[in-house]
Amino acid sequence: MNINRLVHPGFWFGKTPLQEALQLARMGVGGFCLYGGTRPEVAALTQALRAASPHKRILISADYEDGLGRWLPDAELLPSNLALGAADDPQLAFEKGLLTARQAKSLGVDWVFAPVVDLADNAANPIVNTRSFGADPERVTRLAGAFMDGLSQGGAINCLKHFPGHGNTSTDSHLALPVVLATRAHLQTHELVPFQRLLPKADCVMAGHLLVPALDEQFPASVSPAILGGLLQRDMGFNGCICTDALSMKALGDEKKAALAAFLAGAHILLVPDKPFELLDFLQHQTLPPTLLARAEQMQNRLCARADEVPPSTQAAAFGPTDFSKRTARKALTLVGSAFTLQPGEPLYYLSIGNDEQLSAGGFLQTLRAFGITPLPFNGGPADKLAVLCWRRYQAFKGKIGLDEPEVSLVKTALSHSRQNILISFANPWAAAQFDCGGKLFTFSPSPVFQEAAAQVLLGQWTPQGHLPILL
Repeated sequence: MNINRLVHPGFWFGKTPLQEALQLARMGVGGFCLYGGTRPEVAALTQALRAASPHKRILISADYEDGLGRWLPDAELLPSNLALGAADDPQLAFEKGLLTARQAKSLGVDWVFAPVVDLADNAANPIVNTRSFGADPERVTRLAGAFMDGLSQGGAINCLKHFPGHGNTSTDSHLALPVVLATRAHLQTHELVPFQRLLPKADCVMAGHLLVPALDEQFPASVSPAILGGLLQRDMGFNGCICTDALSMKALGDEKKAALAAFLAGAHILLVPDKPFELLDFLQHQTLPPTLLARAEQMQNRLCARADEVPPSTQAAAFGPTDFSKRTARKALTLVGSAFTLQPGEPLYYLSIGNDEQLSAGGFLQTLRAFGITPLPFNGGPADKLAVLCWRRYQAFKGKIGLDEPEVSLVKTALSHSRQNILISFANPWAAAQFDCGGKLFTFSPSPVFQEAAAQVLLGQWTPQGHLPILL
Protein backbone atom coordinates (compact mmCIF):
# COMPACT_ATOMS: atom_id res chain seq x y z
CA MET A 1 0.00 0.00 0.00
CA ASN A 2 1.12 3.55 -0.74
CA ILE A 3 1.53 4.91 2.79
CA ASN A 4 0.36 8.32 1.57
CA ARG A 5 -3.08 6.84 1.06
CA LEU A 6 -3.58 6.84 4.82
CA VAL A 7 -3.77 10.63 4.80
CA HIS A 8 -6.87 12.62 3.75
CA PRO A 9 -5.95 16.33 3.76
CA GLY A 10 -8.43 19.17 4.08
CA PHE A 11 -9.18 21.71 1.38
CA TRP A 12 -10.53 25.15 2.37
CA PHE A 13 -11.91 27.15 -0.54
CA GLY A 14 -10.39 30.60 -0.58
CA LYS A 15 -7.48 29.48 1.61
CA THR A 16 -5.84 26.29 0.34
CA PRO A 17 -3.77 26.80 -2.85
CA LEU A 18 -5.13 24.61 -5.64
CA GLN A 19 -1.64 23.62 -6.74
CA GLU A 20 -0.86 22.28 -3.26
CA ALA A 21 -3.97 20.13 -3.32
CA LEU A 22 -3.18 18.83 -6.80
CA GLN A 23 0.37 18.02 -5.66
CA LEU A 24 -1.02 16.07 -2.70
CA ALA A 25 -3.36 14.23 -5.05
CA ARG A 26 -0.43 13.32 -7.33
CA MET A 27 1.47 12.06 -4.27
CA GLY A 28 -1.28 9.51 -3.72
CA VAL A 29 -3.23 10.68 -0.67
CA GLY A 30 -6.40 8.68 -0.12
CA GLY A 31 -8.84 11.55 -0.42
CA PHE A 32 -9.75 15.06 0.67
CA CYS A 33 -12.18 16.68 3.10
CA LEU A 34 -13.72 19.86 1.67
CA TYR A 35 -14.71 23.04 3.50
CA GLY A 36 -16.70 25.84 1.90
CA GLY A 37 -16.96 26.61 -1.78
CA THR A 38 -19.93 27.00 -4.09
CA ARG A 39 -21.64 24.25 -6.03
CA PRO A 40 -19.66 24.92 -9.25
CA GLU A 41 -16.41 25.22 -7.29
CA VAL A 42 -16.93 21.94 -5.42
CA ALA A 43 -17.87 20.07 -8.60
CA ALA A 44 -14.84 21.41 -10.47
CA LEU A 45 -12.43 20.62 -7.62
CA THR A 46 -13.59 17.04 -7.11
CA GLN A 47 -13.03 16.38 -10.82
CA ALA A 48 -9.58 17.97 -10.78
CA LEU A 49 -8.43 16.06 -7.70
CA ARG A 50 -9.56 12.75 -9.09
CA ALA A 51 -7.88 13.43 -12.42
CA ALA A 52 -4.58 14.22 -10.66
CA SER A 53 -4.56 11.10 -8.45
CA PRO A 54 -2.68 7.94 -9.44
CA HIS A 55 -5.31 5.88 -7.63
CA LYS A 56 -8.23 4.35 -9.46
CA ARG A 57 -10.50 5.89 -6.82
CA ILE A 58 -10.11 8.47 -4.08
CA LEU A 59 -12.67 9.50 -1.46
CA ILE A 60 -13.98 13.07 -1.25
CA SER A 61 -15.66 13.92 2.06
CA ALA A 62 -17.32 16.85 3.81
CA ASP A 63 -19.06 17.73 7.09
CA TYR A 64 -22.50 18.14 5.53
CA GLU A 65 -24.30 17.45 8.83
CA ASP A 66 -27.11 19.92 8.13
CA GLY A 67 -27.04 19.52 4.40
CA LEU A 68 -24.68 21.36 2.11
CA GLY A 69 -26.01 24.76 3.18
CA ARG A 70 -23.88 24.77 6.35
CA TRP A 71 -20.85 25.20 4.07
CA LEU A 72 -22.14 26.27 0.64
CA PRO A 73 -23.89 29.65 0.22
CA ASP A 74 -25.78 28.39 -2.85
CA ALA A 75 -27.31 25.36 -1.13
CA GLU A 76 -30.14 25.12 1.40
CA LEU A 77 -29.38 24.88 5.10
CA LEU A 78 -31.38 21.82 6.13
CA PRO A 79 -33.04 21.43 9.56
CA SER A 80 -30.62 20.69 12.38
CA ASN A 81 -30.52 17.31 14.05
CA LEU A 82 -31.96 18.87 17.20
CA ALA A 83 -34.93 20.09 15.14
CA LEU A 84 -35.43 16.51 14.00
CA GLY A 85 -35.19 15.45 17.63
CA ALA A 86 -38.00 17.88 18.51
CA ALA A 87 -40.13 16.52 15.66
CA ASP A 88 -39.16 12.92 16.56
CA ASP A 89 -40.16 11.66 13.12
CA PRO A 90 -37.85 9.02 11.56
CA GLN A 91 -39.29 9.69 8.12
CA LEU A 92 -38.04 13.27 8.26
CA ALA A 93 -34.61 12.07 9.39
CA PHE A 94 -34.55 9.65 6.45
CA GLU A 95 -35.46 12.43 4.03
CA LYS A 96 -32.69 14.64 5.38
CA GLY A 97 -30.16 11.87 4.79
CA LEU A 98 -31.46 11.14 1.30
CA LEU A 99 -31.48 14.79 0.25
CA THR A 100 -27.99 15.35 1.66
CA ALA A 101 -26.61 12.29 -0.11
CA ARG A 102 -28.08 13.16 -3.50
CA GLN A 103 -26.82 16.73 -3.35
CA ALA A 104 -23.33 15.73 -2.16
CA LYS A 105 -22.97 12.99 -4.76
CA SER A 106 -24.08 15.31 -7.55
CA LEU A 107 -21.03 17.50 -6.78
CA GLY A 108 -18.61 14.58 -6.53
CA VAL A 109 -18.59 14.28 -2.73
CA ASP A 110 -18.84 10.60 -1.75
CA TRP A 111 -18.63 10.71 1.98
CA VAL A 112 -20.73 12.68 4.47
CA PHE A 113 -19.21 12.83 7.95
CA ALA A 114 -22.54 12.27 9.68
CA PRO A 115 -24.54 11.50 11.69
CA VAL A 116 -23.43 13.03 14.96
CA VAL A 117 -24.65 10.63 17.65
CA ASP A 118 -23.24 12.55 20.61
CA LEU A 119 -25.88 13.25 23.25
CA ALA A 120 -27.07 16.81 23.88
CA ASP A 121 -26.86 16.52 27.66
CA ASN A 122 -24.51 19.34 28.63
CA ALA A 123 -25.71 22.93 28.32
CA ALA A 124 -22.15 24.27 28.28
CA ASN A 125 -20.97 22.07 25.41
CA PRO A 126 -19.76 24.60 22.83
CA ILE A 127 -19.55 22.31 19.80
CA VAL A 128 -22.28 19.61 19.89
CA ASN A 129 -25.52 21.45 20.71
CA THR A 130 -27.92 21.47 17.70
CA ARG A 131 -25.72 18.93 15.90
CA SER A 132 -27.18 16.29 18.24
CA PHE A 133 -30.59 14.65 17.90
CA GLY A 134 -31.17 15.12 21.64
CA ALA A 135 -30.34 13.91 25.13
CA ASP A 136 -32.13 10.54 25.00
CA PRO A 137 -29.96 7.71 23.62
CA GLU A 138 -33.02 5.89 22.26
CA ARG A 139 -34.24 8.92 20.32
CA VAL A 140 -30.74 9.60 19.00
CA THR A 141 -30.43 6.00 17.86
CA ARG A 142 -33.83 5.96 16.19
CA LEU A 143 -33.35 9.18 14.24
CA ALA A 144 -29.69 8.73 13.40
CA GLY A 145 -30.47 5.27 12.07
CA ALA A 146 -33.16 6.67 9.79
CA PHE A 147 -30.76 9.39 8.62
CA MET A 148 -28.16 6.72 7.80
CA ASP A 149 -30.76 4.81 5.78
CA GLY A 150 -31.37 7.97 3.76
CA LEU A 151 -27.67 8.51 3.15
CA SER A 152 -27.32 4.91 2.05
CA GLN A 153 -30.24 5.06 -0.37
CA GLY A 154 -28.77 8.24 -1.85
CA GLY A 155 -25.42 6.55 -2.34
CA ALA A 156 -23.30 8.43 0.21
CA ILE A 157 -20.92 6.86 2.71
CA ASN A 158 -21.82 7.59 6.35
CA CYS A 159 -19.73 8.06 9.47
CA LEU A 160 -20.78 7.76 13.13
CA LYS A 161 -19.14 10.41 15.29
CA HIS A 162 -17.55 11.26 17.70
CA PHE A 163 -16.69 7.94 19.37
CA PRO A 164 -17.08 7.25 22.26
CA GLY A 165 -19.28 10.36 22.75
CA HIS A 166 -18.48 14.08 22.78
CA GLY A 167 -21.68 15.35 24.40
CA ASN A 168 -20.93 15.49 28.11
CA THR A 169 -18.06 17.96 28.11
CA SER A 170 -17.75 21.76 28.07
CA THR A 171 -14.56 21.87 25.98
CA ASP A 172 -14.25 22.26 22.21
CA SER A 173 -11.66 19.76 20.96
CA HIS A 174 -10.73 22.24 18.23
CA LEU A 175 -9.07 24.23 21.02
CA ALA A 176 -8.09 21.82 23.80
CA LEU A 177 -8.52 18.22 24.93
CA PRO A 178 -11.98 17.60 26.40
CA VAL A 179 -12.33 15.25 29.34
CA VAL A 180 -15.43 13.09 29.76
CA LEU A 181 -15.73 12.13 33.44
CA ALA A 182 -18.62 9.65 33.18
CA THR A 183 -18.25 6.23 34.74
CA ARG A 184 -17.99 3.18 32.51
CA ALA A 185 -21.45 2.10 33.65
CA HIS A 186 -22.91 5.47 32.64
CA LEU A 187 -21.17 5.33 29.28
CA GLN A 188 -22.64 1.89 28.63
CA THR A 189 -26.21 3.09 29.23
CA HIS A 190 -25.87 6.53 27.62
CA GLU A 191 -23.04 7.66 25.30
CA LEU A 192 -22.23 4.24 23.86
CA VAL A 193 -25.83 3.18 23.17
CA PRO A 194 -26.24 4.87 19.75
CA PHE A 195 -22.85 3.62 18.61
CA GLN A 196 -23.50 0.04 19.68
CA ARG A 197 -26.95 -0.07 18.05
CA LEU A 198 -25.89 1.62 14.81
CA LEU A 199 -22.57 -0.10 14.16
CA PRO A 200 -24.19 -2.65 11.79
CA LYS A 201 -25.16 0.28 9.51
CA ALA A 202 -21.91 2.21 9.88
CA ASP A 203 -19.50 2.57 6.98
CA CYS A 204 -17.05 4.30 9.30
CA VAL A 205 -16.64 5.47 12.89
CA MET A 206 -14.82 8.72 13.65
CA ALA A 207 -12.74 8.63 16.82
CA GLY A 208 -13.04 11.80 18.89
CA HIS A 209 -10.17 13.69 20.44
CA LEU A 210 -11.49 13.01 23.95
CA LEU A 211 -9.91 11.81 27.17
CA VAL A 212 -12.27 9.34 28.82
CA PRO A 213 -10.56 8.15 32.01
CA ALA A 214 -13.12 5.42 32.63
CA LEU A 215 -11.96 3.82 29.38
CA ASP A 216 -8.32 4.93 29.18
CA GLU A 217 -6.69 7.13 31.80
CA GLN A 218 -3.68 7.97 29.64
CA PHE A 219 -4.59 8.26 25.97
CA PRO A 220 -7.36 10.20 24.18
CA ALA A 221 -9.83 8.03 22.31
CA SER A 222 -8.43 8.78 18.85
CA VAL A 223 -5.00 7.42 19.79
CA SER A 224 -6.06 4.82 22.35
CA PRO A 225 -5.49 1.10 21.62
CA ALA A 226 -7.79 0.32 24.55
CA ILE A 227 -10.66 2.34 23.07
CA LEU A 228 -10.22 1.68 19.34
CA GLY A 229 -8.77 -1.81 19.27
CA GLY A 230 -10.23 -2.95 22.59
CA LEU A 231 -13.64 -1.37 23.10
CA LEU A 232 -14.74 -0.55 19.55
CA GLN A 233 -13.33 -3.48 17.61
CA ARG A 234 -13.08 -6.33 20.12
CA ASP A 235 -15.85 -5.62 22.64
CA MET A 236 -18.39 -3.92 20.38
CA GLY A 237 -17.56 -6.05 17.33
CA PHE A 238 -16.96 -3.27 14.80
CA ASN A 239 -15.20 -4.58 11.72
CA GLY A 240 -15.31 -1.46 9.55
CA CYS A 241 -13.28 1.65 8.87
CA ILE A 242 -12.07 3.94 11.66
CA CYS A 243 -10.94 7.48 10.95
CA THR A 244 -9.56 10.13 13.23
CA ASP A 245 -11.25 13.45 13.80
CA ALA A 246 -9.33 16.30 12.14
CA LEU A 247 -5.71 16.19 13.21
CA SER A 248 -5.50 19.96 12.72
CA MET A 249 -7.54 20.40 15.89
CA LYS A 250 -5.55 21.45 18.95
CA ALA A 251 -6.55 18.64 21.29
CA LEU A 252 -3.67 16.25 20.59
CA GLY A 253 -0.55 18.40 20.37
CA ASP A 254 2.12 17.17 17.92
CA GLU A 255 0.10 15.97 14.95
CA LYS A 256 2.81 13.72 13.49
CA LYS A 257 3.14 11.74 16.72
CA ALA A 258 -0.64 11.75 17.15
CA ALA A 259 -1.19 10.47 13.61
CA LEU A 260 1.26 7.62 14.10
CA ALA A 261 -0.28 6.73 17.46
CA ALA A 262 -3.78 6.78 15.95
CA PHE A 263 -2.74 4.44 13.15
CA LEU A 264 -1.06 2.01 15.56
CA ALA A 265 -4.15 2.15 17.81
CA GLY A 266 -6.46 1.04 15.01
CA ALA A 267 -7.31 4.04 12.79
CA HIS A 268 -7.32 3.42 9.04
CA ILE A 269 -7.58 7.04 7.86
CA LEU A 270 -5.68 10.07 9.20
CA LEU A 271 -7.93 13.02 8.60
CA VAL A 272 -7.13 16.68 7.87
CA PRO A 273 -3.63 17.29 9.20
CA ASP A 274 -2.57 20.91 9.61
CA LYS A 275 0.67 20.26 7.70
CA PRO A 276 -0.04 17.39 5.28
CA PHE A 277 3.30 17.48 3.45
CA GLU A 278 5.22 17.21 6.71
CA LEU A 279 3.01 14.34 7.87
CA LEU A 280 3.50 12.45 4.60
CA ASP A 281 7.27 12.83 4.86
CA PHE A 282 7.20 11.71 8.49
CA LEU A 283 5.15 8.58 7.74
CA GLN A 284 7.45 7.61 4.87
CA HIS A 285 10.30 7.41 7.37
CA GLN A 286 8.42 5.14 9.78
CA THR A 287 8.35 1.36 9.81
CA LEU A 288 4.63 0.66 9.79
CA PRO A 289 3.31 -2.88 10.44
CA PRO A 290 2.43 -4.50 7.09
CA THR A 291 -0.67 -6.13 8.56
CA LEU A 292 -2.04 -2.75 9.64
CA LEU A 293 -1.26 -1.20 6.25
CA ALA A 294 -3.01 -4.07 4.49
CA ARG A 295 -6.02 -3.64 6.75
CA ALA A 296 -6.15 0.12 6.08
CA GLU A 297 -6.00 -0.54 2.34
CA GLN A 298 -8.82 -3.06 2.62
CA MET A 299 -10.97 -0.56 4.52
CA GLN A 300 -10.44 2.21 1.97
CA ASN A 301 -11.11 -0.16 -0.93
CA ARG A 302 -14.35 -1.15 0.75
CA LEU A 303 -15.43 2.49 1.10
CA CYS A 304 -14.53 3.17 -2.54
CA ALA A 305 -16.70 0.25 -3.60
CA ARG A 306 -19.57 1.56 -1.47
CA ALA A 307 -19.23 4.99 -3.06
CA ASP A 308 -19.73 3.48 -6.52
CA GLU A 309 -22.85 1.46 -5.69
CA VAL A 310 -25.32 4.28 -6.47
CA PRO A 311 -24.72 6.54 -9.50
CA PRO A 312 -24.88 10.27 -8.71
CA SER A 313 -27.95 12.32 -9.54
CA THR A 314 -27.66 15.37 -11.75
CA GLN A 315 -27.39 18.69 -9.97
CA ALA A 316 -30.71 19.76 -11.44
CA ALA A 317 -32.45 16.76 -9.90
CA ALA A 318 -30.55 16.82 -6.59
CA PHE A 319 -31.15 20.52 -5.94
CA GLY A 320 -34.71 20.69 -7.20
CA PRO A 321 -37.48 22.38 -5.19
CA THR A 322 -38.61 20.58 -2.04
CA ASP A 323 -40.97 21.28 0.85
CA PHE A 324 -38.88 19.19 3.24
CA SER A 325 -37.78 22.08 5.48
CA LYS A 326 -41.28 23.53 5.64
CA ARG A 327 -42.79 20.20 6.69
CA THR A 328 -40.06 19.68 9.24
CA ALA A 329 -40.53 23.15 10.73
CA ARG A 330 -44.23 22.47 11.25
CA LYS A 331 -43.39 19.40 13.35
CA ALA A 332 -40.21 20.69 15.02
CA LEU A 333 -40.98 24.18 16.35
CA THR A 334 -41.50 23.95 20.10
CA LEU A 335 -43.30 26.42 22.35
CA VAL A 336 -42.74 26.59 26.09
CA GLY A 337 -45.18 28.94 27.80
CA SER A 338 -47.46 30.98 25.57
CA ALA A 339 -47.11 33.17 22.51
CA PHE A 340 -48.98 36.42 21.96
CA THR A 341 -50.83 36.88 18.67
CA LEU A 342 -50.12 39.84 16.41
CA GLN A 343 -52.87 41.72 14.59
CA PRO A 344 -52.48 43.50 11.24
CA GLY A 345 -51.25 47.06 11.74
CA GLU A 346 -49.60 46.31 15.09
CA PRO A 347 -45.94 47.12 15.75
CA LEU A 348 -43.62 44.42 17.06
CA TYR A 349 -40.45 45.46 18.81
CA TYR A 350 -37.56 43.03 18.39
CA LEU A 351 -34.10 42.68 19.92
CA SER A 352 -31.41 40.53 18.27
CA ILE A 353 -28.68 39.00 20.43
CA GLY A 354 -25.86 36.52 19.90
CA ASN A 355 -25.69 37.16 16.17
CA ASP A 356 -21.94 36.59 15.84
CA GLU A 357 -22.24 35.39 12.26
CA GLN A 358 -24.43 38.32 11.22
CA LEU A 359 -27.20 36.00 10.12
CA SER A 360 -30.05 37.72 8.33
CA ALA A 361 -33.41 37.98 10.08
CA GLY A 362 -35.05 38.56 6.70
CA GLY A 363 -37.18 35.44 6.75
CA PHE A 364 -38.75 36.42 10.07
CA LEU A 365 -39.19 40.15 9.42
CA GLN A 366 -40.41 39.87 5.83
CA THR A 367 -43.07 37.34 6.81
CA LEU A 368 -44.37 39.75 9.46
CA ARG A 369 -44.39 42.69 7.03
CA ALA A 370 -46.27 40.64 4.45
CA PHE A 371 -49.13 40.35 6.95
CA GLY A 372 -49.22 44.01 7.91
CA ILE A 373 -47.02 43.91 10.99
CA THR A 374 -44.46 46.68 11.52
CA PRO A 375 -41.22 45.28 13.04
CA LEU A 376 -39.27 47.92 14.98
CA PRO A 377 -35.82 47.50 16.57
CA PHE A 378 -36.12 47.79 20.35
CA ASN A 379 -34.86 51.25 21.36
CA GLY A 380 -34.88 50.99 25.14
CA GLY A 381 -38.32 52.48 25.64
CA PRO A 382 -41.65 50.85 26.52
CA ALA A 383 -42.73 48.05 24.18
CA ASP A 384 -46.22 46.58 24.15
CA LYS A 385 -45.06 43.42 22.42
CA LEU A 386 -41.41 42.35 22.26
CA ALA A 387 -39.65 39.44 20.54
CA VAL A 388 -36.09 38.65 21.61
CA LEU A 389 -34.32 36.91 18.73
CA CYS A 390 -31.41 34.75 19.88
CA TRP A 391 -29.03 33.55 17.15
CA ARG A 392 -26.02 32.10 18.94
CA ARG A 393 -25.05 28.66 17.64
CA TYR A 394 -22.06 26.34 17.75
CA GLN A 395 -18.90 27.48 16.00
CA ALA A 396 -15.66 25.52 15.79
CA PHE A 397 -12.66 27.15 17.48
CA LYS A 398 -14.85 29.56 19.46
CA GLY A 399 -14.87 27.61 22.71
CA LYS A 400 -18.16 28.88 24.13
CA ILE A 401 -21.82 29.01 23.19
CA GLY A 402 -23.62 30.87 25.98
CA LEU A 403 -24.62 34.50 26.07
CA ASP A 404 -22.25 37.06 27.60
CA GLU A 405 -23.23 38.96 30.74
CA PRO A 406 -23.81 42.24 28.84
CA GLU A 407 -26.15 40.37 26.46
CA VAL A 408 -28.03 38.79 29.36
CA SER A 409 -28.37 42.19 31.06
CA LEU A 410 -29.62 43.78 27.83
CA VAL A 411 -32.29 41.13 27.38
CA LYS A 412 -33.48 41.35 30.97
CA THR A 413 -33.77 45.13 30.67
CA ALA A 414 -35.73 44.82 27.44
CA LEU A 415 -38.08 42.23 28.95
CA SER A 416 -38.76 44.55 31.91
CA HIS A 417 -39.82 47.30 29.48
CA SER A 418 -42.34 45.13 27.67
CA ARG A 419 -45.93 44.21 28.48
CA GLN A 420 -45.94 40.95 26.50
CA ASN A 421 -42.83 39.16 25.35
CA ILE A 422 -41.41 36.04 23.80
CA LEU A 423 -37.88 34.78 23.26
CA ILE A 424 -37.29 33.01 19.94
CA SER A 425 -34.22 30.78 19.95
CA PHE A 426 -33.04 30.17 16.40
CA ALA A 427 -30.15 27.96 17.49
CA ASN A 428 -28.75 27.16 20.96
CA PRO A 429 -31.86 26.31 23.04
CA TRP A 430 -30.07 26.57 26.40
CA ALA A 431 -29.59 30.31 25.91
CA ALA A 432 -33.28 30.74 26.75
CA ALA A 433 -32.97 29.14 30.18
CA GLN A 434 -31.64 32.33 31.79
CA PHE A 435 -34.75 34.38 31.14
CA ASP A 436 -38.22 34.65 32.64
CA CYS A 437 -40.53 35.63 29.80
CA GLY A 438 -44.06 34.99 28.63
CA GLY A 439 -43.06 32.35 26.14
CA LYS A 440 -40.05 30.67 24.59
CA LEU A 441 -40.20 29.49 21.00
CA PHE A 442 -37.50 27.11 19.80
CA THR A 443 -36.77 26.62 16.10
CA PHE A 444 -33.33 24.94 16.49
CA SER A 445 -32.37 26.44 13.11
CA PRO A 446 -31.76 29.95 11.73
CA SER A 447 -32.74 29.00 8.17
CA PRO A 448 -35.20 31.30 6.37
CA VAL A 449 -37.88 28.59 6.31
CA PHE A 450 -37.70 28.18 10.09
CA GLN A 451 -37.73 31.95 10.57
CA GLU A 452 -40.90 32.17 8.47
CA ALA A 453 -42.47 29.42 10.57
CA ALA A 454 -41.66 31.33 13.78
CA ALA A 455 -43.30 34.46 12.40
CA GLN A 456 -46.37 32.47 11.40
CA VAL A 457 -46.72 31.27 15.01
CA LEU A 458 -46.87 34.90 16.19
CA LEU A 459 -49.44 35.60 13.48
CA GLY A 460 -51.64 32.85 14.90
CA GLN A 461 -51.50 30.78 11.73
CA TRP A 462 -50.58 27.52 13.42
CA THR A 463 -49.59 26.00 16.76
CA PRO A 464 -46.13 24.46 17.33
CA GLN A 465 -46.13 20.66 17.59
CA GLY A 466 -42.57 19.89 18.71
CA HIS A 467 -41.31 18.75 22.11
CA LEU A 468 -37.97 19.70 23.65
CA PRO A 469 -35.46 16.88 23.02
CA ILE A 470 -33.24 18.18 25.84
CA LEU A 471 -33.56 19.27 29.46
CA LEU A 472 -33.29 23.02 30.01
